[in-house]
This record gives sequence, structure tokens and C-alpha cells, in this order.
Amino acid sequence: MTSTISTNTGGMTPPARRAHILMCPPDYYGIEYEINPWMKRTRQADRQTALRQWQALKALLEKCGAEISLLDPVPGLPDLVFTANAALIYKNRAISANFRYAQRQRETPHDARWLADHGFVVESVPEGLNFEGAGDALFCGDTLFAGYRIRSDAAGMQAIGERLGCRVIPLELVNPYYYHLDTCFCPLKAGGAVWHPQAFDEYAMKAVREHVAELIEVDRAEAQRFACNAVVVDRHVITNTGCPKLHAELLQRGFEPHETTLDEFVKAGGSAKCLTLRLDGEEAAGWRNS
Repeated sequence: MTSTISTNTGGMTPPARRAHILMCPPDYYGIEYEINPWMKRTRQADRQTALRQWQALKALLEKCGAEISLLDPVPGLPDLVFTANAALIYKNRAISANFRYAQRQRETPHDARWLADHGFVVESVPEGLNFEGAGDALFCGDTLFAGYRIRSDAAGMQAIGERLGCRVIPLELVNPYYYHLDTCFCPLKAGGAVWHPQAFDEYAMKAVREHVAELIEVDRAEAQRFACNAVVVDRHVITNTGCPKLHAELLQRGFEPHETTLDEFVKAGGSAKCLTLRLDGEEAAGWRNS
């Protein structure tokens, strides 16, 4: 299956600075356990279809100007493909994940080894605190927005903020279908983001509205298509299929939206963003060009 580019098919605007993204081939991907409401062992992913969808996403990211590095897949670690959860990247530092569920905890040594071998200073969160990397920790400007309760602990996020010297805005996630922050919140630039408000408690909704000036709200139908789980490369925004309202809004705001089918990964509760870890800093990160 090839990716569908929803706009600007005559050519793509090259990014001002080449994005660097870590991905992991889905050689051993499958629904082997159930740790979120999307996962059903009775509804298995088709591995060959998943591979084609993953390859189409990789090709689209490269067409948008990104450099892709690969983490070797490991038998018995089906969710290693979701590299976003490996760590929070801050300049040359990688704050390594401490997964809540035992099924994913064996991923951490493989992620940490790759990051260390490629020049990152790998650090851990305080013992006993759960933290699931860029799945729950996203910079928008100089502020770290931190999802907590379902997978990551608020105390761990505050400890990371103190270590990095940045402001942390804790956001409580209350809908189990949006168990990571990156499933319901996507920074586009400093001061701008896509989000699905119904995934948050009232305090978190208020905090997002107070601290992010330009917000694009995603409705329930498109949130269920993982519209918020997007990859941003310069002005390019890559999502799963089935997000026409978001794409129309992005176009109006000067972005170049693209879609590619990722339904085999939605079966596990992931999509475009989950399948990528930005190694050079997200577009919205205030420190990216420092």
C-alpha cells in the first residue's frame, strides 16, 4: 500500500533543517497482550500489511525531508516499533523510559543502548516513577507539556523538568483510549498545537488553553483516527487517513498535511507519532535551534 499525499502533490517544500527520526521495523509487531483499550488479541494485526504501512510512512517522511535511522527489532518485543516511547530527547540528552507495564519494560535496555551508541547521554528517571518518553512529554516552545496518570507519573515529570531547567505543565489524562499525551495533543510550533480536549480533565483543559495561544480542536471521530498522533516535519504534518477536517484546518494555517494508512498500528493504540522518535528535537521545541 502506498501513502496518499492529500495536498501539494506537485512538490513538497523542503524543510529549513533536516529532521532526524528514529524508527523500528515491525518485523515482530503484533497484538500479544492487552495494555490499552485498543488492543484485542482476538483482533490481530496482519504483519505483512503492517510492514507495507510502516514502509509507506517511512517513505513519506523521507519525501518530506526527514532522515530516518533504524533501531533493530527484537523477537518478543512487539511494541518496540513504537519508538516515541523510548525516551524524551533534549539536545544531546535522552531521558530513558521506565514503562508502567512489565510487557514493555524489556524494551528500555535496547532503546538506551542505541541512544548511547549514537552519542546521547542517557539518563533515567528517579527509581519507582513511571515515565513513557515522548509519548507523554512534549515540548511546545520552552514549556514541557506532561501527560500523567494512565502511564506516566506526575512526580517523574516534575523531576525531569527540574533536571532540564524547564517549566512543566502537568496534564491529567482521563480517557483510557488516549492513554499517552501524544494520542491527544500534538505541538505544531511554539505556541500552536492540535488537541482533543475530551481526553483531559478540566484543569488540564484550562491549562492548555492558557498556555497555548493557537489551538486546533479535533473532534471525536477524527481523534479515533489518531488525528492528534501526527508527525510534524517543518510545515509538513503527517497523519493516519480519515482526518479531513484537521487537514482542511492545517491548510488554512499554512501547513502541508499528508495522510498515509496506519490502521494495523491503530489496532495496538498507535499511529504516525507513536512510530517515530524525533532525535533532533520536535519542531515546536523552543530549544531546538539553540
